[in-house]
Amino acid sequence: MGRWPFFFYVLAMLMAVTDQIEQLIEAPIESLGYELVGVEYIQGGQSPVLRVYIDSSQGISIEDCERVSHQVSGVLDVEDPIKQAYALEISSPGFDRPLFKARDFERFVGAEARITMKLPVQGRRNFRGILQGFSDGEILIEVDGEVYALPLGRLAKARLVA
Repeated sequence: MGRWPFFFYVLAMLMAVTDQIEQLIEAPIESLGYELVGVEYIQGGQSPVLRVYIDSSQGISIEDCERVSHQVSGVLDVEDPIKQAYALEISSPGFDRPLFKARDFERFVGAEARITMKLPVQGRRNFRGILQGFSDGEILIEVDGEVYALPLGRLAKARLVA
C-alpha cells in the first residue's frame, strides 16, 4: 500500500471514530444543558487525545468541563469506541472557535475564518477569508474578492479568526 492510500485509510478511520463518538455523547451532553460543538481525535505524541468542545449561552467554566467530563467518561467507558489508552479533554471552543459542521458555517456567516483542506481545491489547501455560508455540501468563503466552494467532506480544519 502506497503512502497516500494509507494516509486516506487512516484519515477515514479517524473520521469514523469521531462520528461514532459524537453520536454516543451528543444526547448526554445536551441533557446537561450544553451544546456539543465538535470532537477531535488527535493521534500524536505519547498518547492520543480525544478533545470534546462544548458551549452554552452562559459560557463554559471549569466546573462545566468537569461535569461533562464525568458524563462523557461514563458513556465512553461503557461503549469503548477507542480501544487504546487516550486522554479525554473537555474544552470551550474559545475565541478562535473550531468549525465542524454545516450549521457552524451558516451560523458564522460574515465572520473571518481560516480553513485547511485535506486536498487542494483550485490549486490550494489553505484559505483565509469571510464566511459566506453553506450550500449543497460546500462551505462558501470569500478570499480576496473570489468566492470558493469547499466540500465539507474534504475539510481538514476550520477555525474562526480571533
